[in-house]
Amino acid sequence: MTQKINKFNKVLIANRGEIALRIIRTLKEMSIKSVAIYSEADKFSAHVKEADEAICIGPGPSSQSYLNIDAVVAAAKMTKADAVHPGYGFLSENARFAQAVIDAGMVFIGPRPEAILKLGEKSHARALAISVNVPVIPGSDGIVEKNHLATAKKIGFPIMIKATMGGGGRGMRPAFSAEDFQKALDTAQGEAKAAFGDDRVYFERLVLNPRHIEVQLAADNYGNVIAFPERDCSMQRKNQKLIEESPSPFVTPQVRAKLCAAAARLAKAAKYSGVGTVEFLMDKDRNFYFMEVNTRLQVEHPVTELVSGFDLVKMQIEIAQGQKLEVNQTRAQEILCHAIEHRINAEDYTKNFMPCPGQITEWIPAGGIGVRIDSHVYTGYTIPSFYDSLIAKLIVWAPNREDALKRSKRALGEFEVKGVHTTIPFHKIMLNNEDFATGKMDTGLVERIMKENEGKK
Repeated sequence: MTQKINKFNKVLIANRGEIALRIIRTLKEMSIKSVAIYSEADKFSAHVKEADEAICIGPGPSSQSYLNIDAVVAAAKMTKADAVHPGYGFLSENARFAQAVIDAGMVFIGPRPEAILKLGEKSHARALAISVNVPVIPGSDGIVEKNHLATAKKIGFPIMIKATMGGGGRGMRPAFSAEDFQKALDTAQGEAKAAFGDDRVYFERLVLNPRHIEVQLAADNYGNVIAFPERDCSMQRKNQKLIEESPSPFVTPQVRAKLCAAAARLAKAAKYSGVGTVEFLMDKDRNFYFMEVNTRLQVEHPVTELVSGFDLVKMQIEIAQGQKLEVNQTRAQEILCHAIEHRINAEDYTKNFMPCPGQITEWIPAGGIGVRIDSHVYTGYTIPSFYDSLIAKLIVWAPNREDALKRSKRALGEFEVKGVHTTIPFHKIMLNNEDFATGKMDTGLVERIMKENEGKK
């Protein structure tokens, strides 16, 4: 295939907040003009100020702004953008949006719509994984439309009920026995219908006390695929990640090679292009099982950038412009440091992580060597109530995990936010947990830490 480079002059970012600002910064370094979109509630967000152009696309609610495909595409056409970067969340994994961008004569900075469809529906992705010998958890091998209980019994309890179009932990419920199965099914289907407009589900055997391990990959339009060192995302609450790190303190070089090879096989089978992430569950014996594919940039991409030394947003844009990957697998696997990301949310952890929108009266972010802050907020900024509560990502890096943990403690101690509650105090608690400090994490550790600290709030 002949290499055809289509240099962008202007890119519209179909997102908001810290990820929009993150993309704008790379565009500036690439001498590409940026267009920010914003809702009426985001008029004073930093991403609006930093973009070369900005256009309001509707009221605060996401359904009337950031999820409005017609409005976003119209804004891109109006500002004569060459391409659209979807960021993460919102429309980033929506094949209909990707196709609408293409039909409007622009480039979608992400995988082709058919690849999004193939990998975005989890039951289809699972079938594809099986076809290329990527290990999967025993399950229904497809959508379960009838005989739900009989299918569950055949797999064997405990099982996890999953929405076929789910994401972010929504539409997922465990069932530990036949007695609690129907309630879990009804809850999962109801949640999925409300969140995605689709209540179809499939089942998987529930792996007890697993680790959540994921592999970042990049693929160009010429069949080249590379996979980066894994991220450990086991520190999560209700399937929402709080701390991510790379490399995992649990994964050996031999297992890492197998993980990356499996992720690459899946990407090639789907004829994937762009960046993406293959997520796995790993048991206590380091057996890993395919879980899902995120066909977009992830919140935690900075830890991979620091560990590998590559700008993943730049890589996305270059691939979309038609460039070949210039990085081989050997270089992609080099581990330059240990990196840890703390998601700082405007939430009150003492009240079951209740969101805390409102005005930030003082904002003093951490700094110094080995510290990166990705954020769109500032002193005087008012956090809207319409969106995710993430207000900053604190990312630290050091030569090894022990030093990175020390740096995390130092940085969290410096980070001051007044006017709203944040999760900074809870991150300090997690860092002082012995299991986390020694790398003995699983996806249930955060809940156990919460129970241990219930009487200490």
